[in-house]
Amino acid sequence: MTGIPTISVDAMGGDLGPRAVVEGIQNSFRRWPDRQARYLIHGDETLLQPLLDEFPDVAAVSELRHTDSLVQMTDKPSEAVRRSRGSSMWNAIQCVKSGEADAIVSSGNTGALMAISKVILRMKKGVHRPAISANWPTPKGHTVVLDVGANVECSATQLVEFAILGEAYHRAVFGGQNPKVGLLNVGQEELKGNDTVREADGLIRNTGLEINYTGFIEGNDISAGEIDVVVTDGFTGNVALKTAEGTARLVAGWVREALTSSVIAKLAAGLLSMGALDKLRQRMDPRYINGGVFLGLKGIVVKSHGGADGEGFASALGLAITMGQSDFLDEIRRNLDRMAELTAHNEAEAPQEEATAS
Repeated sequence: MTGIPTISVDAMGGDLGPRAVVEGIQNSFRRWPDRQARYLIHGDETLLQPLLDEFPDVAAVSELRHTDSLVQMTDKPSEAVRRSRGSSMWNAIQCVKSGEADAIVSSGNTGALMAISKVILRMKKGVHRPAISANWPTPKGHTVVLDVGANVECSATQLVEFAILGEAYHRAVFGGQNPKVGLLNVGQEELKGNDTVREADGLIRNTGLEINYTGFIEGNDISAGEIDVVVTDGFTGNVALKTAEGTARLVAGWVREALTSSVIAKLAAGLLSMGALDKLRQRMDPRYINGGVFLGLKGIVVKSHGGADGEGFASALGLAITMGQSDFLDEIRRNLDRMAELTAHNEAEAPQEEATAS
């Protein structure tokens, strides 16, 4: 895609309400002055218009689409699909379906966002269920981890699909020409892991997919930066992600405590470059990597953390803009088609093998 992308925003989702959304757009100007975008903001105009008056720069690049209906954080996905038509979330996603917007961002109910997105946008051919990605900071940049919560249990075929989606996503967002893909396991040996992981490993190796697959990796490899795409089920990925976020906050607290524990420590901190301290703080702050993409849909859906403030929401917007300007949706087509051919071939051979055995 070329030109200035249009981002559709569900302004009523999340714990902090519309202010976090509008402040997020404002913060995105500071963080990416060369990354322009237009915004379709969906929500209650009685709450949003005063915020747009407060931030005229945001108002200048935005169009307010009023609705007083919203999806609650407590709504079950099935209920949300039945009752959410006309809500801020539904309307925001519909703009991607209609072609008015290149991507949609929401901090709202994750299950509802996933369910409504599947109903409106539909799945890409060859993908059974979407996966949520996370951008994991490493010494060499970022590693893409998926799934991090959409699918608690996965089949071997779904893990292969995740490998295809994650590889294309890494190339679209981070510009990697031949990203390395690894399958998360309890060890690197071929006999380690459960049947599903071992079957997925065999499928990836034997399908002729055009991805740079390196085999099994372990949990400590995620942050090392040697692997670009880490594939796992949603249960394992979500636990790993939340553990890493908690560890980052713990270490950040220790650093802050060490630098303020005494007069001497405060003087030492004062001698350090404030720019270096700011850089360290930013690299350890989960807000600066906020935003996961629902991969596998016929459209770009970015999920912001429900508790994201303006700084965190800006990160999700930056990701949406990058995705909106990329060719991600086209890039995954070739390997998905290859995977579909393999599945059809295996299904066609299965009855013949059974007949021979009998």
